Amino acid sequence: MMNRKWLLLALLAAQPALADDMIQWWDLSATALYGDNYDLAPSERQTTVTIETAGGWKYGDWFAFQDFIFFNGNNGGKDSTTYGEISPRFSASKILGKPVGVGAITDVSLALTYEEGEGPVKSFLYGVGLDFKIPYFSYFQLNTYRRDAINSGNLSDGWQLTPVFRMDFPVGHSNIVLDGFIDWVFSADNTGYEENFHFNPQVKYDLGAAIFGAHKKDKLFVGIEYDYWKNKYGVKGIDQNTYSVIAKYHF
Repeated sequence: MMNRKWLLLALLAAQPALADDMIQWWDLSATALYGDNYDLAPSERQTTVTIETAGGWKYGDWFAFQDFIFFNGNNGGKDSTTYGEISPRFSASKILGKPVGVGAITDVSLALTYEEGEGPVKSFLYGVGLDFKIPYFSYFQLNTYRRDAINSGNLSDGWQLTPVFRMDFPVGHSNIVLDGFIDWVFSADNTGYEENFHFNPQVKYDLGAAIFGAHKKDKLFVGIEYDYWKNKYGVKGIDQNTYSVIAKYHF
C-alpha cells in the first residue's frame, strides 16, 4: 500500500505531465520540525520531515502529506516511523458548473481521507466538506467525516470534525502566516478508544521574501508549530502539549 501511496503522491505533484485543463493550481513543499515532550513515543524528542502536496483540479481539490518521524535518544524502541494521509475532495460547484452555497458557505464537497502508517492506524474517512468565506481568513474549510478503521487493532471508528484554516498578516515587505487544522473525534464507537481533540497550528514568517525580495515570496518559511492532543491516539488521560521549531520550503 505504501508504494501505491507514493505513486499517487507523485502523480499529484507532477503537474507539468497532466493536461492543462485538469490542474488549476498546485504546490509541493518540504518541512523540517524538531520538538520534545511527545507522548506515547519511544523518545520525548522527535525530528520530523514532512512532504506535502496540495492543489485544485477540474472537479475539486486535494491535500496529501507523508511524515518521516525520527526518535532522538530512543529508549531501546524504534528509531523511526512513518505516517501519512491523502485527502481528495470533489466540489459540487466545479462538477455542476455553477456556484453551490449559501451565505458564508461558498462550496460543498464530497470529502475523503485515507490515513496510513505503521501499526493499527489505517482508516478511511468520508463525509461532507464545506468552504467558507470569513473575514481575515485566506481560507477556512470544515470537513465532517465518518471514520472507518480498516486494519486489525484499530478501534478509531466514529465521527470526526476537521476544520482547516489560514490567515495572512503582512509585515513590512514580508508576511506572517497562521495556518493549521483541528481533528476532533467527537463520537467513538468502541470502548477502549476515547474521543480526542488534536489542535495543530503553525505560525510562520516568510523569511525568503524578507531576505531575497518579493520574487521569493511564499518560498522559505521559519516558525513554530504548537501541538495539543487531548487523549492522544484515543488513550484516556494522555494529553500531549508541545512545541516544535520548523523550517518549510515550497518548491
